[in-house]
Amino acid sequence: MGCGTWAWGNRLLWGYTPAMDGELQSVFNLCVSQGVTLFDTGDSYGTGRLNGQSERLLGQFAKAYVGPGQESICLATKLAAYPWRLTRQSMVAAGKASAQRLGRPIDLVQMHWSTANYAPWQEGALLDGLADLYEQGLARGVGLSNYGPKRLQVVYRRFAERGVPITSLQVQYSLLSTYPVTELDLKTVCDSLGIRLIAYSPLALGLLTGKYRERSLPKGIRGVLFRQLLPSIQPLLHDLQTLADTYQKTMVQVALNWCICKGAIPIPGAKTVAQAQENLGALGWQLTAADVEALDQTAARLDKKMVQNIFQTR
Repeated sequence: MGCGTWAWGNRLLWGYTPAMDGELQSVFNLCVSQGVTLFDTGDSYGTGRLNGQSERLLGQFAKAYVGPGQESICLATKLAAYPWRLTRQSMVAAGKASAQRLGRPIDLVQMHWSTANYAPWQEGALLDGLADLYEQGLARGVGLSNYGPKRLQVVYRRFAERGVPITSLQVQYSLLSTYPVTELDLKTVCDSLGIRLIAYSPLALGLLTGKYRERSLPKGIRGVLFRQLLPSIQPLLHDLQTLADTYQKTMVQVALNWCICKGAIPIPGAKTVAQAQENLGALGWQLTAADVEALDQTAARLDKKMVQNIFQTR
């Protein structure tokens, strides 16, 4: 199972309406035609009335697409460690349900999070079920999400005993969330094990886009979080804008390019063609090593950063 250097994260949790399907198909088509062929989702994305809708839409989009990159389309999904999923058979059943919604075998099936922080007794069976999906040919590749280096190496050895390779590890990683790499040293561990690092929330929920000001914040919890962080991250936003001006790019494109320069695969979301086009502008050029180091130093000096995912293990 191969991964490209950039991907599209498809959550479909907020603000989705059926009228958006046509626009999302256009987003999908544009991405694939431009070489972005890895699409990430999860069986928990699209809840309530829209249960499984994110996977269904991705499957529909992939089936409908005809053009360059068609054979390289890679649909990745994450299976949630729900408290009622207790057996390996429950994970196999979850994988089968996801494959049915996608309309094809899963290209990359991932454990959405580890239960090691709160229910370590649950994790073993779920991991066995994840490996079963690979062995039974229901998934072409296996990955993990929100695992730290210690847990990653434990699972790596467990899977290696069954001949099941781990393709990827997905963590919250951006200029406002460098913890997995700077403190946990996950990139080094992944490289040593031949695992690709995938960066979710590479734009820090939108904080790194530069479009938010203290008087124009999103509603709800995001607004509360942004109000706390915006005053403290101005030096980083200033540096992103300076580099954007230098390269005639946008802050979004600079932030995503930084991720790529770090050897990670960023998975920004896109609900419109305009957003997808902007994201695609992160490709085809590269920040210098000095640019990356300057951004690293500014990020390290910030008083406040993004809150880490509570499921992230060590």
